[in-house]
Amino acid sequence: MRRVLRYMVMLLGAAVLAAALGALVPRPLWPAARAEGEGTRRILVLRNPIHTDIAIPVDDDVRQRFAFLADAGLPIEAPEARYIVFGWGGRAFYLETPTWLELKAVPVLKALTLDASVMHVDAAGAIKEPHPDVAIFDIDEAHFSALLDYIASSFRSGPNGPVAIDNAGYSSYDRFYEANGQFNALVGCNTWTAAALRTAGIRTGWWNPLPVSLGWSLTLYN
Repeated sequence: MRRVLRYMVMLLGAAVLAAALGALVPRPLWPAARAEGEGTRRILVLRNPIHTDIAIPVDDDVRQRFAFLADAGLPIEAPEARYIVFGWGGRAFYLETPTWLELKAVPVLKALTLDASVMHVDAAGAIKEPHPDVAIFDIDEAHFSALLDYIASSFRSGPNGPVAIDNAGYSSYDRFYEANGQFNALVGCNTWTAAALRTAGIRTGWWNPLPVSLGWSLTLYN
Protein backbone atom coordinates (compact mmCIF):
# COMPACT_ATOMS: atom_id res chain seq x y z
CA MET A 1 0.00 0.00 0.00
CA ARG A 2 2.82 2.38 0.87
CA ARG A 3 4.47 1.60 -2.45
CA VAL A 4 1.29 2.43 -4.34
CA LEU A 5 0.83 5.65 -2.37
CA ARG A 6 4.45 6.63 -3.01
CA TYR A 7 4.00 5.95 -6.72
CA MET A 8 0.85 8.10 -6.84
CA VAL A 9 2.61 10.97 -5.05
CA MET A 10 5.54 10.74 -7.46
CA LEU A 11 3.17 10.67 -10.43
CA LEU A 12 1.28 13.71 -9.14
CA GLY A 13 4.55 15.54 -8.51
CA ALA A 14 5.75 14.77 -12.04
CA ALA A 15 2.48 16.04 -13.50
CA VAL A 16 2.70 19.29 -11.50
CA LEU A 17 6.33 19.78 -12.55
CA ALA A 18 5.48 19.11 -16.20
CA ALA A 19 2.62 21.59 -16.10
CA ALA A 20 4.83 24.23 -14.45
CA LEU A 21 7.61 23.75 -17.00
CA GLY A 22 5.03 23.75 -19.78
CA ALA A 23 3.89 27.19 -18.69
CA LEU A 24 7.38 28.60 -18.11
CA VAL A 25 8.96 27.48 -21.39
CA PRO A 26 7.59 29.72 -24.18
CA ARG A 27 6.36 28.45 -27.52
CA PRO A 28 7.75 29.62 -29.84
CA LEU A 29 10.99 30.15 -27.94
CA TRP A 30 11.66 33.52 -29.61
CA PRO A 31 9.06 36.20 -30.29
CA ALA A 32 8.28 36.90 -33.93
CA ALA A 33 8.98 40.32 -35.42
CA ARG A 34 6.01 42.63 -35.10
CA ALA A 35 4.14 43.28 -38.35
CA GLU A 36 2.83 46.61 -39.54
CA GLY A 37 -0.85 47.12 -38.84
CA GLU A 38 -0.77 44.90 -35.78
CA GLY A 39 -3.63 45.39 -33.39
CA THR A 40 -6.49 45.98 -35.81
CA ARG A 41 -8.44 42.90 -34.71
CA ARG A 42 -9.43 42.11 -31.11
CA ILE A 43 -10.04 38.60 -29.78
CA LEU A 44 -10.85 37.39 -26.27
CA VAL A 45 -9.79 34.28 -24.37
CA LEU A 46 -12.40 33.21 -21.83
CA ARG A 47 -11.64 30.83 -19.00
CA ASN A 48 -13.24 28.97 -16.12
CA PRO A 49 -11.44 26.62 -13.67
CA ILE A 50 -11.09 23.79 -16.23
CA HIS A 51 -11.76 25.15 -19.71
CA THR A 52 -10.89 27.97 -22.12
CA ASP A 53 -12.70 29.37 -25.17
CA ILE A 54 -11.88 31.91 -27.87
CA ALA A 55 -14.38 34.70 -28.55
CA ILE A 56 -14.35 36.21 -32.04
CA PRO A 57 -16.15 39.54 -32.62
CA VAL A 58 -19.00 39.23 -35.10
CA ASP A 59 -18.90 41.18 -38.34
CA ASP A 60 -20.13 40.48 -41.88
CA ASP A 61 -16.94 38.66 -42.89
CA VAL A 62 -17.04 36.40 -39.83
CA ARG A 63 -20.73 35.68 -40.37
CA GLN A 64 -20.03 34.72 -43.97
CA ARG A 65 -17.06 32.55 -42.99
CA PHE A 66 -19.15 30.61 -40.48
CA ALA A 67 -22.49 30.78 -42.29
CA PHE A 68 -23.10 27.10 -41.52
CA LEU A 69 -23.74 28.12 -37.91
CA ALA A 70 -26.75 30.20 -38.93
CA ASP A 71 -27.95 27.32 -41.11
CA ALA A 72 -28.05 25.16 -37.95
CA GLY A 73 -30.11 27.77 -36.12
CA LEU A 74 -27.40 29.57 -34.17
CA PRO A 75 -28.48 33.23 -33.98
CA ILE A 76 -25.25 34.82 -35.21
CA GLU A 77 -27.30 37.17 -37.44
CA ALA A 78 -29.17 38.64 -34.45
CA PRO A 79 -28.41 42.33 -33.78
CA GLU A 80 -27.47 41.53 -30.17
CA ALA A 81 -24.88 38.91 -31.22
CA ARG A 82 -21.48 40.47 -30.52
CA TYR A 83 -19.23 37.40 -30.39
CA ILE A 84 -19.03 33.83 -31.60
CA VAL A 85 -17.36 31.75 -28.89
CA PHE A 86 -15.48 28.62 -29.96
CA GLY A 87 -14.22 25.77 -27.81
CA TRP A 88 -12.90 22.26 -28.50
CA GLY A 89 -13.28 19.41 -26.04
CA GLY A 90 -14.09 15.81 -25.16
CA ARG A 91 -17.39 14.55 -26.53
CA ALA A 92 -18.64 12.65 -23.47
CA PHE A 93 -17.76 15.31 -20.92
CA TYR A 94 -19.07 18.19 -23.03
CA LEU A 95 -22.36 16.57 -23.99
CA GLU A 96 -23.15 14.79 -20.72
CA THR A 97 -22.09 17.43 -18.19
CA PRO A 98 -24.12 20.60 -18.78
CA THR A 99 -23.69 21.47 -15.06
CA TRP A 100 -21.40 20.25 -12.27
CA LEU A 101 -24.44 18.70 -10.54
CA GLU A 102 -24.71 16.29 -13.50
CA LEU A 103 -21.11 15.11 -13.31
CA LYS A 104 -20.84 11.36 -14.05
CA ALA A 105 -18.05 8.82 -13.76
CA VAL A 106 -17.93 7.68 -17.41
CA PRO A 107 -17.41 11.15 -18.97
CA VAL A 108 -14.69 11.89 -16.41
CA LEU A 109 -12.98 8.58 -17.18
CA LYS A 110 -13.08 9.28 -20.91
CA ALA A 111 -11.72 12.78 -20.35
CA LEU A 112 -8.77 11.31 -18.45
CA THR A 113 -8.10 8.60 -21.05
CA LEU A 114 -9.30 8.95 -24.65
CA ASP A 115 -12.43 10.33 -26.23
CA ALA A 116 -13.78 11.69 -29.49
CA SER A 117 -13.84 15.47 -29.76
CA VAL A 118 -16.50 18.08 -30.46
CA MET A 119 -16.63 21.79 -31.16
CA HIS A 120 -18.88 23.88 -28.93
CA VAL A 121 -20.08 27.19 -30.37
CA ASP A 122 -21.95 29.98 -28.59
CA ALA A 123 -23.54 33.14 -29.91
CA ALA A 124 -22.80 35.71 -27.21
CA GLY A 125 -23.75 39.29 -26.49
CA ALA A 126 -21.47 41.85 -24.88
CA ILE A 127 -18.65 40.35 -22.79
CA LYS A 128 -17.42 42.36 -19.84
CA GLU A 129 -13.85 43.55 -20.21
CA PRO A 130 -11.56 43.96 -18.45
CA HIS A 131 -12.38 40.93 -16.29
CA PRO A 132 -10.14 38.47 -14.39
CA ASP A 133 -11.38 35.58 -16.56
CA VAL A 134 -11.10 37.43 -19.88
CA ALA A 135 -7.77 37.96 -21.66
CA ILE A 136 -7.71 40.56 -24.45
CA PHE A 137 -5.45 40.42 -27.51
CA ASP A 138 -5.21 42.76 -30.50
CA ILE A 139 -3.80 41.06 -33.60
CA ASP A 140 -3.23 41.98 -37.24
CA GLU A 141 -5.43 40.96 -40.16
CA ALA A 142 -3.10 38.19 -41.38
CA HIS A 143 -3.00 36.50 -37.97
CA PHE A 144 -6.76 36.98 -37.54
CA SER A 145 -7.33 35.19 -40.84
CA ALA A 146 -4.96 32.38 -39.78
CA LEU A 147 -6.87 32.00 -36.52
CA LEU A 148 -10.19 31.70 -38.36
CA ASP A 149 -8.60 29.07 -40.63
CA TYR A 150 -7.45 27.08 -37.60
CA ILE A 151 -10.87 27.21 -35.97
CA ALA A 152 -12.64 26.23 -39.20
CA SER A 153 -10.26 23.30 -39.70
CA SER A 154 -11.21 21.93 -36.28
CA PHE A 155 -14.77 21.15 -37.47
CA ARG A 156 -15.18 17.72 -39.01
CA SER A 157 -16.77 18.04 -42.43
CA GLY A 158 -19.29 15.70 -44.02
CA PRO A 159 -20.77 15.76 -47.53
CA ASN A 160 -22.66 18.96 -46.70
CA GLY A 161 -20.04 20.71 -44.59
CA PRO A 162 -19.50 20.73 -40.81
CA VAL A 163 -21.57 18.11 -39.02
CA ALA A 164 -23.93 19.42 -36.35
CA ILE A 165 -24.80 16.98 -33.56
CA ASP A 166 -28.57 16.57 -33.39
CA ASN A 167 -30.30 17.94 -30.29
CA ALA A 168 -26.98 18.81 -28.64
CA GLY A 169 -26.72 22.15 -26.88
CA TYR A 170 -27.28 23.75 -23.51
CA SER A 171 -29.63 26.48 -24.78
CA SER A 172 -30.96 28.07 -27.95
CA TYR A 173 -27.73 30.07 -28.25
CA ASP A 174 -25.23 27.23 -28.60
CA ARG A 175 -24.57 24.16 -30.73
CA PHE A 176 -22.21 21.18 -30.79
CA TYR A 177 -20.41 19.92 -33.89
CA GLU A 178 -18.29 16.89 -34.64
CA ALA A 179 -14.61 17.83 -34.47
CA ASN A 180 -11.28 16.63 -35.76
CA GLY A 181 -8.77 15.08 -33.39
CA GLN A 182 -8.88 12.87 -30.31
CA PHE A 183 -9.27 14.30 -26.82
CA ASN A 184 -7.22 13.10 -23.85
CA ALA A 185 -5.78 14.46 -20.61
CA LEU A 186 -2.53 15.50 -22.31
CA VAL A 187 -4.06 17.00 -25.45
CA GLY A 188 -7.23 18.67 -24.27
CA CYS A 189 -9.34 21.77 -24.60
CA ASN A 190 -6.69 24.15 -23.28
CA THR A 191 -3.93 22.83 -25.53
CA TRP A 192 -6.32 23.40 -28.45
CA THR A 193 -6.83 27.00 -27.33
CA ALA A 194 -3.07 27.47 -26.98
CA ALA A 195 -2.42 26.08 -30.48
CA ALA A 196 -5.10 28.36 -31.92
CA LEU A 197 -3.53 31.38 -30.23
CA ARG A 198 -0.11 30.51 -31.61
CA THR A 199 -1.53 30.62 -35.14
CA ALA A 200 -2.66 34.14 -34.24
CA GLY A 201 0.93 35.12 -33.38
CA ILE A 202 0.41 34.92 -29.62
CA ARG A 203 3.06 33.11 -27.57
CA THR A 204 1.93 30.48 -25.07
CA GLY A 205 3.66 27.98 -22.84
CA TRP A 206 5.09 24.86 -24.43
CA TRP A 207 2.32 22.72 -22.89
CA ASN A 208 -0.76 24.19 -21.25
CA PRO A 209 -3.19 21.51 -20.04
CA LEU A 210 -4.94 23.83 -17.55
CA PRO A 211 -6.46 27.30 -17.85
CA VAL A 212 -4.26 28.59 -15.03
CA SER A 213 -1.03 27.50 -16.77
CA LEU A 214 -2.21 28.97 -20.08
CA GLY A 215 -3.08 32.21 -18.29
CA TRP A 216 0.38 32.38 -16.69
CA SER A 217 2.14 31.89 -20.00
CA LEU A 218 -0.04 34.42 -21.82
CA THR A 219 0.77 37.00 -19.15
CA LEU A 220 4.49 36.18 -19.18
CA TYR A 221 5.09 36.29 -22.92
CA ASN A 222 2.60 38.77 -24.37
